[in-house]
Amino acid sequence: MQGQDGERDRCAARDGGEPPAGAADPEPRRGRPRSAAAERAILDAVIALLEAGEPLAGLSIERIARTAGVGKATIYRRWSGKEELFVDVVRDMEPTDPPVSGTAGLADLRVMLESMRTRGLAQRSSVLLVNIFAQMKSHPKLWQEYFGTVIAPRRVAMLEAVRRAVAAGELRDDLDVELIDDLFVGPLLVRTVHRPDAPLPDDLVDRVIAALLGGLAPVRV
Repeated sequence: MQGQDGERDRCAARDGGEPPAGAADPEPRRGRPRSAAAERAILDAVIALLEAGEPLAGLSIERIARTAGVGKATIYRRWSGKEELFVDVVRDMEPTDPPVSGTAGLADLRVMLESMRTRGLAQRSSVLLVNIFAQMKSHPKLWQEYFGTVIAPRRVAMLEAVRRAVAAGELRDDLDVELIDDLFVGPLLVRTVHRPDAPLPDDLVDRVIAALLGGLAPVRV
């Protein structure tokens, strides 16, 4: 894409080198480097620089490449710019999203809610992750990249699971699907984001689901 190439060239120019598009490199340009070791070295280099106190805004592709022991062209074959690279660094540090069946409703919803809980635990135990997220939110372009490639797809997957649960008769069909989704996600967001001191016990997701399915009105006898 012309826009992506322009961004890549501008990033290269800021790093003090020629645009990667014109750089001589023996590896074929196929989007991702063939070497998993090179990709691992790049991600580890960013993490090492951040752990050393380097701010996200201050990291250049040239500095990352030098730390990783690779050429800038190797980085640009995998990532079009720093924003995409930083998002992959964050995803690498977070727990991996668990697989879901794609056919179940409430069961898949539970898996994704549990993933939210475990990510919350991971962020609490990592000062670096907390620091990275704080910096990301102060850089709109970086936060937009993270939201568009990580948060938005997770929300879509949750909504699809809610729709499957409604179709299977596991949830009411007379409520707005997005409202139902918010009711499930809300408690986990409060516990993991807005109340960082709140407990995240192993049975939290099951308790949230049970409370919502049972309703909050007192039982009349």
